[in-house]
Amino acid sequence: MTKILSPLHIAQEQPAHGTAIDRLLAAAFGPGRFAKTAERLREGNRPLTALCMVASEGDAMRASVRFWPIHIGQTAALLLGPLAVDPMERGRGIGLDLMSHGLDKAVSLGHELVLLVGDLPYYEKVGFIRAGDGRVRLPGPVDPDRVLVRSLTATAFDNVSGLVTIAPE
Repeated sequence: MTKILSPLHIAQEQPAHGTAIDRLLAAAFGPGRFAKTAERLREGNRPLTALCMVASEGDAMRASVRFWPIHIGQTAALLLGPLAVDPMERGRGIGLDLMSHGLDKAVSLGHELVLLVGDLPYYEKVGFIRAGDGRVRLPGPVDPDRVLVRSLTATAFDNVSGLVTIAPE
């Protein structure tokens, strides 16, 4: 992984970032992102603004990450995603830095468990593991090997199982 060469500024997402984030998501994922199962957990949900972050260099937005309140069965958790990195900037560690910042902030706010759908070789770099054989069910088709969790406390994922749903307000 190449180190970041210029100063990366990580900040909490603001309403003024909306257009730049939309462009970044379109470039990173294209229109197919709306068909993904994880999107079912974002529709009608509200991102946790204290945990939604952007990374920029100068005036250029390089990455964005959002966290959403969910339940796994009866257990409160966070859904991480989307994590979007400018396709021209991938491989520099920007996404990992941004995600680590968001996870640290989640710990400081008392959150205990994070779920995402993604590639283990990338996300294990920040502590994610496979959720296991059928312990966690999502509201749509998903490759079970891509369902990943990270405990933010020692025992957060112990005895957790069930359907993932949007957390009630």
